[in-house]
Amino acid sequence: MRILFIHQNFPGQFKHLAPVLAGLGHQVFALAVNQPTERLEGVSVVRYAIQSARDSGKIPGMPELDELHAKVIRGKAAASAMQALKEKGFVPDVVFAHPGWGEALFVKDVFPACRLLVYGEYYYGAEGGDTCFDPEFSQPSLANSQRITLKNTHLLHALSACDAALSPTVFQKMQHPVWGQDKIKVIHDGIDTNRFRPNPSAWVQLKSAGLKLQAGDEVVTFVARHLEPYRGYHIFMRALPLLQKLRPQARVVIVGGDGVSYGAPAPKGESWKSLCLKEVGDRLDLQRIHFVGKVPHGLLTQLMQVSATHVYLTYPFVLSWSLLEAMSIGCLIVGSDTAPVREVIEHQKNGILIDFFDPENLAQTVANTLENAEKLKHLRVTARESVIRNYDFHSVCLPAQVKFVLETSTK
Repeated sequence: MRILFIHQNFPGQFKHLAPVLAGLGHQVFALAVNQPTERLEGVSVVRYAIQSARDSGKIPGMPELDELHAKVIRGKAAASAMQALKEKGFVPDVVFAHPGWGEALFVKDVFPACRLLVYGEYYYGAEGGDTCFDPEFSQPSLANSQRITLKNTHLLHALSACDAALSPTVFQKMQHPVWGQDKIKVIHDGIDTNRFRPNPSAWVQLKSAGLKLQAGDEVVTFVARHLEPYRGYHIFMRALPLLQKLRPQARVVIVGGDGVSYGAPAPKGESWKSLCLKEVGDRLDLQRIHFVGKVPHGLLTQLMQVSATHVYLTYPFVLSWSLLEAMSIGCLIVGSDTAPVREVIEHQKNGILIDFFDPENLAQTVANTLENAEKLKHLRVTARESVIRNYDFHSVCLPAQVKFVLETSTK
């Protein structure tokens, strides 16, 4: 079978699936905009360029169309790359595309007979999702609704045109329109539980602070790609003054960049990190709070292995891989009681859930976990067990992904 993957930043979520399918004897190609960071055995990657959308075709006074315009340009660029493959004799039986940036828009125009599979990562604006979840930063309005409607245009097209779709969690599947949910199979990307595992001997050196942290220390960790409201950074920071009073020996290590992955940027050209520090900084002992920025994955793993309590907060949105990795490592999780987190954490069974909007309760809960670390060890054990059982990459998720591609491609 001939299989074509499309992902602007390939391999992305297809990192393991593509080479496994190639190893099974299938002919596997991939289209990508960015240069892959590694070569995947048996996978032929074709890069293509995207025309700049800076000035062409924009409608003055209608900025809400800019994003849709960019998606169309990306879709046309991907279609040109597909047409070039077609002219060279490669006509796929299956196309598996991530539609998030528009690349799936014209797949069927180039390959009308192919089976189109799409990765349904997130559909915006559904009830119970991220839109207007946090009234501090987003209020319902006609303009906001119109923006979300246009933001979903290319995703609606992909869901309508595809033969089947895959979402990594039930929450993400259920955000899609009801009429399309029967097309969507829930299979997570998977966690390598052999790699992400407890290590009682782990330690981390914070050179700038002259500290060596190790298992048994009162280390509270918070991890996000960027420090921003979508991942509850503002709530976490507001909890720290009380937490420091309750646990004067605790060290807080915060991982994440100063940019924005989701939602709006901070106002006035600042970062969310700086704004939150201005809000609570005069009530903090900053000598016990360590901002380490973005760190290599190996170092992040070591940090989680020494963590006494790991805090994970999120809007109802895409679940971070870092949470499942932390659970696989055996972290004691204090997480927000929001839909995507409830899907993987059962309160007092494999973690602790708290109200997203209650920083005082967050501080008291974290302090309690530090005080009662020995009594709560069972939460660490069951956290890891639940990931092995439901999200292990080798035994659960990858086999299900391969089955999804092969079975849906022949229906």
